[in-house]
Amino acid sequence: METMQKFAKFGLSNSTLLALKKKGFEEPTPIQEKIIPILLESEKDLVGQAQTGTGKTAAFGLPVLERIKSQGKHVQVLVLVPTRELANQVSEEINSLKGKKKTKIIPVYGGQSMELQLKRLKKGVDIVVGTPGRIIDHIKRKTLDLSQVSYVVLDEADEMLNMGFIEDVKQILSATNPNRITLLFSATMPKEIVAIARNHMKDYELIKVDQEKITVDLTDQIYFEVPARDKFEALCRIIDMEIDFYGLVFCRTKVDVDTIATRLMERGYDAEGLHGDLSQAQREKILSKFKNKRITILVATDVAARGIDIHDLTHVINYAIPQDPDAYVHRIGRTGRAGKEGTAITFITPEEYRKLMYIQKAAKTDIRKEKLPRVRELIDIKRNRIKEEIERMVIGEISPEFLCMARELLDETKAENIVAGVLQYTFQDQLDPKNYNEIRDSYPQIKGKTRLFIARGKRDRMTKRKIVEFIQKKVGVEENKIDNVQISDGYSLITVPFKEAEQILHFFTKEKKGKRILVKVAKEDKSRRKKHAAGK
Repeated sequence: METMQKFAKFGLSNSTLLALKKKGFEEPTPIQEKIIPILLESEKDLVGQAQTGTGKTAAFGLPVLERIKSQGKHVQVLVLVPTRELANQVSEEINSLKGKKKTKIIPVYGGQSMELQLKRLKKGVDIVVGTPGRIIDHIKRKTLDLSQVSYVVLDEADEMLNMGFIEDVKQILSATNPNRITLLFSATMPKEIVAIARNHMKDYELIKVDQEKITVDLTDQIYFEVPARDKFEALCRIIDMEIDFYGLVFCRTKVDVDTIATRLMERGYDAEGLHGDLSQAQREKILSKFKNKRITILVATDVAARGIDIHDLTHVINYAIPQDPDAYVHRIGRTGRAGKEGTAITFITPEEYRKLMYIQKAAKTDIRKEKLPRVRELIDIKRNRIKEEIERMVIGEISPEFLCMARELLDETKAENIVAGVLQYTFQDQLDPKNYNEIRDSYPQIKGKTRLFIARGKRDRMTKRKIVEFIQKKVGVEENKIDNVQISDGYSLITVPFKEAEQILHFFTKEKKGKRILVKVAKEDKSRRKKHAAGK
């Protein structure tokens, strides 16, 4: 196969090529073309300057999987990432690339059961994908030995800097094998990241790749705040709102795909599911049905949807919020093609609001909030469609046989009773409100607050009053929204609601103009949290 030849020329094994074919990879991305051959043929340290979504996980994952021997005796590869979402995503991606290899890969991050992590690490692991805080926890506990790692990958290095992890990264690098190969990936190269490369990497090569621009200008982007238990009901309402719904529904797991596709079919929708456990023949059959519109709803995971090239989708629905901004842009970029406007809809729970705002900011797009249609509205929409359809039928040619039946009925019964009886017989099920389950109409307001770090303190002659006035003057946030102000020598901390936090962060990120960001989300003070817990 010609597309696989492009990967085969790198020298990848047959089992890896089969894994790539199963995942639907067609040809290497620019960063894969540049990095894979270097890592397969040399022992070089590399710095890759590339945006999220350029395929860098496969760029380092494929050659690393080829070069290490699965043994589980000690950790051979450490991949550092800024967030738990990215830890899961990168771990899943590398797992899907390993084919039949016995390589053991696990994600390690805060918030996940420490007991589970200890159990997995004790069994033996080849590749650990983790966040800096939890990796340091394991180093201190002596439950993670990095003295024999062959590779250390710093993924999204600039994000780790922005989130205040740079000192943690330095500490972790100091605990690893000094003879390791180090790979650093970053969308931007601020001086702190350049310093990491100079001080902790050998004679490295810089690989720079520009991100392919995916336009979403023709996509109307909406989000609905929906309790998790009501997401399926919300999906059905969205589908029923449209005359000719033709779309992709993205879920996080294979189990979710099977569950939602089955429930849709049980409700009478033309739907099927697509995920990685299907054979190539099954995949091709389902895609053929979708392209020919014999099914109009395809429920899929991100991995399974790779390579789907359909140009006239009306909708992309994020049943589960995407893992990162790039996944969001790639999902919704499937609508609004060939000059047609498409609609991208994202369901979020209240707890996911901050993540959606991060995606909106990073993707440089606008996603507006809407309320789901009520049952009465849906019934009215269906009634109007039925009336329009009947009016079109009446204008067209009608068979003499049916005209004869109509005259006979009119001789015996009132006209409105006949029409009502036919409508009831034909459309009673469609217009039955009992087909819909209730969704809470009083959507909970986004709750919760955020602690922000401000790089101004007593040394800058700041007081509590001046900090509040500073934020008010710069961003326009009301004074009563700013709480729990704490002033230290070199910095200050404030607490604000999520919404105001997003406004403040957006303003100062936009204002930085090459300088260090003045305001950011405060890093959790673990020692303070422990003291607080002990005092309860």
